[in-house]
Amino acid sequence: LRDSLPENEIAARIEAALYSAGRPLSVDELIKASGTNSKEKTLRVVNELVKKTKTTFKAIEIAQLEDGAYVFQLRPEYTPLVRRFAQHPLIPSAALKTLSYIAYEQPVTSKRLVQIRGSQVYSHIRILEQLQFVEHENLGRLKVYRTTPKFQNYFGITDLNAMKSKLVATTNKQSPPSPRAAAAGPPRSPEKS
Repeated sequence: LRDSLPENEIAARIEAALYSAGRPLSVDELIKASGTNSKEKTLRVVNELVKKTKTTFKAIEIAQLEDGAYVFQLRPEYTPLVRRFAQHPLIPSAALKTLSYIAYEQPVTSKRLVQIRGSQVYSHIRILEQLQFVEHENLGRLKVYRTTPKFQNYFGITDLNAMKSKLVATTNKQSPPSPRAAAAGPPRSPEKS
């Protein structure tokens, strides 16, 4: 069934993968993205896409790198021009980390955010509230933060619980420490008596 996909669908899947990855993709990754098990068919379609982008676009290309991976990129001669126009990210990296923590742990108190992310969290929250990605509710002297529907729409999240499960699965595969484990510090070695 997987090898019966029409070539225009295979091409669309490869285009989508290369465009959205923002990094080079190996041939194996392109095979997975293509929806076919055929390396030959995948490479044929990729090479057709390379030719098509050369004739269709002036400033962007699909390039094959020395290691055999493919990347959708700006042609090198246009890089100096674009640097002047490249936007800064909508959310600074540190604020994005705070947002991901809020999304994962919500509802979360301001006290907990300061414990985990430090006092700079207040500037992150200000940015996130201006973008309307988080909102708070006063609980006595504490503020309790959660994400907003705008956050869900912007990031394409339809189910917060599914998002949390996916984050847990991804985290377990990559095995960096969880925010809670990181807050607890490194594992302690057994005490010798």
